[in-house]
Amino acid sequence: MSAALPTGPPTAPSTAVRFNLVDPTATPESLSRRYRAAIDMAAFADDRGIGTIQTEEHHGAVNGWLPSPLTFAGTVFGATRQISVTVAALLAPLYDPLRLAEDIAVLDLLSGGRLVTVAGLGSRRAEYGAHGKDWRWRGKLQDEALETLLAAWTGEPFGYRGRTVRVTPRPYTQPHPPLYVGGGSRPAARRAARLGLPMFLNAHLPRLAAYYRARCAEYGTAGHCVMPAPRTPVLHLSEDPDRTWATYGQHLLHEARVHASWQAPPARSGAHPPVSDVDALRRQGRYRVVTPGECVELAGSLGDGGRLVLHPLCGGIPVEEGWSSLHLFASAVLPKIGAAPAP
Repeated sequence: MSAALPTGPPTAPSTAVRFNLVDPTATPESLSRRYRAAIDMAAFADDRGIGTIQTEEHHGAVNGWLPSPLTFAGTVFGATRQISVTVAALLAPLYDPLRLAEDIAVLDLLSGGRLVTVAGLGSRRAEYGAHGKDWRWRGKLQDEALETLLAAWTGEPFGYRGRTVRVTPRPYTQPHPPLYVGGGSRPAARRAARLGLPMFLNAHLPRLAAYYRARCAEYGTAGHCVMPAPRTPVLHLSEDPDRTWATYGQHLLHEARVHASWQAPPARSGAHPPVSDVDALRRQGRYRVVTPGECVELAGSLGDGGRLVLHPLCGGIPVEEGWSSLHLFASAVLPKIGAAPAP
């Protein structure tokens, strides 16, 4: 999306390193070290042409799930030169819309257009309650947030809650910073199409992608849809996957279980089905520990539009093990594949 992103062969998968800074046993001191390690890893990824750092937002989680993705993104930008940061997803209804417009504009200027924001509704009522927001009005809150962002980023005065306001400075990226509507529902697709915004699907949903394109035609808007492949595993690299599963599988299981526990009706996500134990998680294939050779094979099978997502600190994996995974990816996988720009 940004001209600053690296390019690669047309059939190369894109590459991402994911951080949510989860650690269920962390102390403030150990979590500080983990945060600083993530920034160092982002700089390492940037130097080696990895396409994006992917992060996300959750609040009040006992395992420390990152609640401030924009602050994290800004720190990454200060340590890097070309890598993008994709926030997937930012819980836009929880923010003051004017302040959110200012914060994203500043990050867009600071990074030269490297921030990609995926605005989502989230799936946890508790997060809305903690921030004084009514879950029942999440759709209207999302509409207001997105409409305010688009109006604010013009730099011109506009009407907001019965008064005229103006947001400055204008962003670096024109007509506005990269902004997607995230989700997996028809209301999200209609919202994106009505506003002329691209759609970022949370699972492989070709029927919803077609519905979005039909609504774009109906509204007379132009847009595109980013949809993950049918199976887009989260990856950890190891020379001995059996040993790694035995040693660190509980960390992967922790994240999978927490995410699945948040998918209560009406929320749903095909990417995070419930799982019982480490062996079941391994069989499921959503989280994969692979050798460098297996990762190269996987990259070849993904082809154009596929994505390799490395998750080096997943579920509280020790920092040293995270570095080992990232070094293997950089030294034994990247030289053998292209690096396509991330969407």
